[in-house]
Amino acid sequence: MKIINASWVITCDENSTIIKNGAVVYDNKIIDIGPKDFIEKKYPDIEIISLKENSALMPGLINSHVHLEFSSNSTTLKYGNFMNWLNSVISFRDQLVEKATTKFISQKLLKMQKTGTTTIGAISSYSYDMDACIKSPINTVFFTEVIGSKPDMVDTLFTDFKSRLDNAKKSRSASFIPAIAIHSPYSVHPFLLRETLRLACEEKLAVSSHFLESPEEFEWLHKDEGSFLDFFKNFLGQEKAVTKPMEFLNQFKNVDNLSFTHCVEASENDLDKIKELGATINHCVTSNRLLNNSKLDLDKLKTIPFSIGTDGLSSNNSLSMFDELRNCLMAHFDKNVIDFSKVLLKAATKNGSIALGLNKGELTKDKDADMISLILPNEVEDEEDLCMNVILHTKFVDSSIIGGKNV
Repeated sequence: MKIINASWVITCDENSTIIKNGAVVYDNKIIDIGPKDFIEKKYPDIEIISLKENSALMPGLINSHVHLEFSSNSTTLKYGNFMNWLNSVISFRDQLVEKATTKFISQKLLKMQKTGTTTIGAISSYSYDMDACIKSPINTVFFTEVIGSKPDMVDTLFTDFKSRLDNAKKSRSASFIPAIAIHSPYSVHPFLLRETLRLACEEKLAVSSHFLESPEEFEWLHKDEGSFLDFFKNFLGQEKAVTKPMEFLNQFKNVDNLSFTHCVEASENDLDKIKELGATINHCVTSNRLLNNSKLDLDKLKTIPFSIGTDGLSSNNSLSMFDELRNCLMAHFDKNVIDFSKVLLKAATKNGSIALGLNKGELTKDKDADMISLILPNEVEDEEDLCMNVILHTKFVDSSIIGGKNV
């Protein structure tokens, strides 16, 4: 058991509580939290770690949606339009994935760790990223992804999916948790959707899915029209979408830990259903800007929690959560910068934990002891400005604690 104290403790709890000159007692979980003087008197003779002047201690950042297998992309793929991007992914997929070695992905994970990420929701299409995730100290909820809409291929695709999921389950540990990803309503046959969700419910696995990421997807799913029509005719010989948005959402009943990613084109009815399902929305603001020139309307979410994801380097120039938080802060220019900063830090911690079905994301009693410390360039004069300054000024963290251990 140890005590760590800091100039500021940002709890990211329900009330966004901040403690000036605060301290946390922890082993592998948070044992207690409070003002530094009170904690040190209450727990005498315990090792004390004192952080530097102008330090802030907060929960480790949770990247709820990231693709690692396309991390070799920098200048190859097309941006500005979703269909142009998708066609470029198909053209260069093999070339990019071939470079996604365990060593290469491990380097990306190490940089994520140095920029404050302690937990990820990794969406894995091929499981080429699995070994790197297992070896990393970062907690990983590993979403084995199912994809495929051709009726004559569903048995083969389901067999391949189950094999990859079984391999992930063999490596289950406290820091590597198998889960299931449904690629999207336009790309997954109803049989695959039904059977993978049956497995998820039986085995209590978290589930995530992309949903209504682009105007092109909206046109295809609602009207069987638009750019996706040519795409599906050329590649798969299909002229109709395999499912409609509400039909798709209705299949997710009884999933305990559920998230949908993007949702920038979701209707009010879709959002009502997502709320009814108890799901979280993974917000990937940079990816949406680069691929669609759009962003999620947070006001329409009402009480639906949203978390923060970087998506992958196929649609972002950084996997740093602080970079993503800065982009989010700037993109939502209609929000008060001070108040919204508090919302964003909670989205990147507490809400990420909810999305992934974990016991993390808050510095409160009995939560997992995943914490990051950072040093601000100067003293913060007003507590109200603290969260904003953390987002604006943090490039790398000073230290990371995962499961109570320094990493």
